[in-house]
Amino acid sequence: MPHPGEFRASLGSTGLEIGRLGLGTVNFGGRVDGADAHRLLDHALANGLNLVDTADIYGWRVYKGHTEEVIGSWLAARPGRRDEVVVATKVGSPMSDDPADRGLSARRIVAACEASLRRLNTDRIDLYQMHQVDRSVPWDEIWLAMELLIRQGKIRHVGSSNFAGWDIALAQETAARRRVPGLASEQCVYNLVTRHAELEVIPRRRPSGSGCWSGRPCTAACSAACCARRRRGPRSSPRRGARSTR
Repeated sequence: MPHPGEFRASLGSTGLEIGRLGLGTVNFGGRVDGADAHRLLDHALANGLNLVDTADIYGWRVYKGHTEEVIGSWLAARPGRRDEVVVATKVGSPMSDDPADRGLSARRIVAACEASLRRLNTDRIDLYQMHQVDRSVPWDEIWLAMELLIRQGKIRHVGSSNFAGWDIALAQETAARRRVPGLASEQCVYNLVTRHAELEVIPRRRPSGSGCWSGRPCTAACSAACCARRRRGPRSSPRRGARSTR
């Protein structure tokens, strides 16, 4: 069987290589404690899973930002291995009750990036994703902030998450007009149960060169159904045409 590290692909049209499997960290903090999280991160990296996906809001069961701190302490304890890891995080979700502490204004994006860098104990974020669209902010303003962070070396690539197809189109059209690379990827909910991404998101990202990856490949409903079926055990179905004795 091939090593998981052999399943590599470029992120969209970029030169960034990521594993086709990544480690999601939404349960770090509250469900997975720090020691277990570090063991999971070690196991993932040892088996070729170089992508670690998180968000500034993750860890909310303890406090918002906790998950980035867990990853940051793991990186700090393993000096020299940062280049082996593709760190992806997200911005846009509310971090407090302060109206300025949410959304995708230029001020918010830059401040949130600085905070994520401190929590992650790193000098750059490989993939900085917008957690959801913010239609109250013009795309020129959003790209202005992202361009600044790229020039400063604080982020490498920009991605989206939970965007509609036409939001991706607007983002890419504005990026093209500003002559910047645009979105490297879209992270969406896509699995055997939830497949609406096939309607517009996946077709729309192809012409723009952005990648598409699933943040929930194993939906909770599908997992619950499988577990319930296993608990019930195998059941024989009546033969076609057989009459009920009831």
